[in-house]
Amino acid sequence: MKALITGGVGFIGSHLADELLKSGHKVAVLDNLSTSRLENVAHLEKNQDFELVIGTVLNETLVDKLAERCDVIFHLAAAVGVELIVKRPLESLTTNIKGSEVVLEMAHRYHKKVLITSTSEIYGKNTNGPLKEGDDRILGSPLKTRWSYSTAKAVDEMLAYVYWKEKGVPSVIVRLFNTVGPRQTGYYGMVVPRFIGQALKNEPITVYGTGKQSRCFTHVKDVVKALIKLVEEPKAVGEVFNIGNQDEITIDDLAKKIIKITKSRSAIKHIPYEQAYEEGFEDMQRRVPDTSKINKLIGFKPHHSLEGIIEDIVGYISNKNL
Repeated sequence: MKALITGGVGFIGSHLADELLKSGHKVAVLDNLSTSRLENVAHLEKNQDFELVIGTVLNETLVDKLAERCDVIFHLAAAVGVELIVKRPLESLTTNIKGSEVVLEMAHRYHKKVLITSTSEIYGKNTNGPLKEGDDRILGSPLKTRWSYSTAKAVDEMLAYVYWKEKGVPSVIVRLFNTVGPRQTGYYGMVVPRFIGQALKNEPITVYGTGKQSRCFTHVKDVVKALIKLVEEPKAVGEVFNIGNQDEITIDDLAKKIIKITKSRSAIKHIPYEQAYEEGFEDMQRRVPDTSKINKLIGFKPHHSLEGIIEDIVGYISNKNL
C-alpha cells in the first residue's frame, strides 16, 4: 500500500515510516519541520519508495493532492509537548483541530482509511486507573492553557467519529500514552530524553512538581507496529484504542533509574510547576492505560522494558555526540 504520514519527519512519524518501508509499503511524509528534524529521515532519502514533502496539513490543496495518491493516511501532525502547548496555545488549537479537519475531509473526498493519533491527555485529571477508553474526562478551567491540547485532541476524536458515523470515512483513533525512544527531543517538555540528556552531562535532573506523579512509558517501535496492525484490521474502524505500557513509575524513580543506568553524578532538583510552566499549572498525578481492548483485537503487548528504552536512548544520544 501507499501510506501518507502527516508529521512524518517527527519522532513517531519517522519510526512509522521505517516500519512501513521495511514491510514493503510505499511512504509519503508531510511535515512543516516546526518541531521535527530532517535528520530523522535522512537515512531514507535514497529509498525509491519514500517521498518527502515539506508543507503543512493546513494547506488544503497540498493535502488534497497527497490524499488522492495514497491508500491510507496516518495523521500524526500535531503541536505536542506540555511546554509548547503552554507557550503557544493558539498554534496548538489551530494546528490540531483545523489540521485534522482538513485530513478527514480529504479522506472523505477520496474514500481513504485514516488513523488519527490522539493522546492520554484526553483523560485529564482522572486519576483512576488503569484508564479504559470509555472513562470520563476530568479537566480544569478552559482559561488554563494547560488544557488546550486535551481539548483540541478531543475535538479531533469527535471529528473522526462523526466522519465515520455520518460520512462513512473508515477512521481509527488511538490514544498514545508517553511514547518514547530514539529521535525524541526534550525541547518541548518530553521528560525521558530531557532527563537522559541532563544525566549524560552530569547536570541536575530537573523534576517538575513533587516527583510523586506517575507515568507509563512505551517504546516507539512497539507503538508503530500497533498502528500498522490497527490500520490492517477491519474491526478497528470506528473504534478508539489506548496504546501504552502498564508498568507504572513515579517521575522521581524515573530520574533515579536514569542516574543509575547512565552512571551519572547528577543530583535531582525539584522545580515548582509555576516556575517551570505557568501560574496555576495543573498536572495529572497518575496516568496508566487499560490496554485490554487493543490486546484482544490485535494481540498488542509491549516488548521493551523501561531499562531497555533508556539504554536505547542513551546509545542514540551518545552516537550523535561522537
